Amino acid sequence: MSTVSPAPGTASAASPEDPRTASPGIRLLTRFTGLLPRRADWTAARRSPRRDLLAGLTVAIVALPLALAFGVSSGLGAAAGLATAIVAGALAAVFGGSNLQVSGPTGAMTVVLVPIVHEFGAGGVLTVGLLSGVILVGLALARVGRYIQFIPTSVIEGFTAGIAVVIALQQFPSALGVAASGAEETWRVAADAVAAYASAPDPVPPAMALAVAALMLFGGRRRPGVPFSLIGVVAATVVAEAAALDTARIGGLPAGLPAPSLGFLDLGALGALLPSALAVAALAALESLLCASVADAMSVSEKHDPDRELFGQGVANLAAPLFGGVPATAAIARTAVNVRAGARSRLASLTHAVVLAVIVFAASGLVGRIPLAALAGVLLATTVRMVEFGSLRAIARATRSDALVMVLTFAVTVALDLVTAVAVGIGVAIVLALRAIARTVQVEQVPLESGDHSEEELRLLAEHIVAYRFDGPLFFAAAHRFLLELSEVADVRVVILRMSRVSTIDATGAQVLGDAITQLEHRGITVLLSGIRPGHDQVLAALGIAGHLRRDGLIFPGTPAAIAHARGLLTPPSGRTREDPRGAPPAPRAHR
Repeated sequence: MSTVSPAPGTASAASPEDPRTASPGIRLLTRFTGLLPRRADWTAARRSPRRDLLAGLTVAIVALPLALAFGVSSGLGAAAGLATAIVAGALAAVFGGSNLQVSGPTGAMTVVLVPIVHEFGAGGVLTVGLLSGVILVGLALARVGRYIQFIPTSVIEGFTAGIAVVIALQQFPSALGVAASGAEETWRVAADAVAAYASAPDPVPPAMALAVAALMLFGGRRRPGVPFSLIGVVAATVVAEAAALDTARIGGLPAGLPAPSLGFLDLGALGALLPSALAVAALAALESLLCASVADAMSVSEKHDPDRELFGQGVANLAAPLFGGVPATAAIARTAVNVRAGARSRLASLTHAVVLAVIVFAASGLVGRIPLAALAGVLLATTVRMVEFGSLRAIARATRSDALVMVLTFAVTVALDLVTAVAVGIGVAIVLALRAIARTVQVEQVPLESGDHSEEELRLLAEHIVAYRFDGPLFFAAAHRFLLELSEVADVRVVILRMSRVSTIDATGAQVLGDAITQLEHRGITVLLSGIRPGHDQVLAALGIAGHLRRDGLIFPGTPAAIAHARGLLTPPSGRTREDPRGAPPAPRAHR
């Protein structure tokens, strides 16, 4: 490999300024300064500020009822949810590693917080939030953000579905208009609420909750851009006020935000709260980094910095407790609304926080009139939207191992807790993956094919064609390593992916393969596949990977046929390679 000598005045590899030879304190300081906001973060905001401002306003309208509902569901009240959306939303926008992400209270976080409220009270939750912020900043400095890619898709889908069920069970008391029993198990809280309702049934609260949920689900399907959650909450409040319904039947919310004060924190229970803080930090890191990946996939050229994202979430969670807020994380639903509304920079998510602050302080007296049953309906609809039923069916059909891991993670999430579910899911996935590798490893003599492979590859490269051969398993722990090189492909027009030596492929490997194909095609590169085994093709088909390649006839049984087709794409009928005025062949039309 050729090397480049350092220019005059720059540090050499052995100079004291080189981070590799600097002291631990200097390296830590360098990492810390690298996590801080920079002027380049706001370059995109100067190009299209109007679009970002409108996107932020749209997200704020959607986020308002969700912040109220998640605050109530956490056990600290609506004011805590609003404080979290404003404070954490603004700080994560400034310090985070994604230009499009929106942060605040989430349903997954409320699942973890409810047991903490029961055992330690509000002060315990605020202390956990502060500790989790410290842990997240430490994770950012340790550069662990990149390891999120090793979480299997089956685990993610399993605990997401489990969280949805837990949140729905938590809404039973409010939706039925009865007091929560205070039991630690969510299913027991729901069962106690049903029993209490059966002894004194009242049709008003469940009717209101179901009406709001139905409005959100059916209205959102027909008109996705309309904030039906806010419309439903406002309509339910108006109906409750007009009918003069007793708040004992439908519930009511306290108005106002708590004043910034450290007096809310339970500093005397730091040791007892540390395990809970670790769980909250793990969830915040997991959900935020997954959300950032979703935002990148929804956009064209965005790419988040995972360590800066952890740092931003850490700063947000350090500050939110000081204002009475609950632990925060990135919100996938609000981030998706932000991207679809046309956001291009951090200005949109920052605007969302500012608009929420204006709404809260201008109309805080109206907060106490919102029925709890209406907010329960908002969360019930949210749980339905959280679950991607198509993804669940696809993973269940992909492999038995993926289906087992997904179902097991789901069951543990509902029965125990989220952190245990993730640990169990990853552990089982590792065991099953190792078992699959042990079954597929074979030692056999491969007959030497005719021809000089190195000369053939050089000829292909000169024709702007490159072939990649995968050997071994393409599964959740190895997929990114196998496909990392594909994102660095340069000066080629056709890429051939030779799959004949792939021994194992799972849902995550298939999805990463699909992402790599999409990235290459976005750059105008045609992708061809060759030698896919029948069992692997079944996994790809179940997940909808490379379907357009099948339709366009870009999947071949062997590599020679794929090479001939690639040469045909780049060679006109005259037999000469097409050249542009600068001497490089033009890119063929990308098949999508």
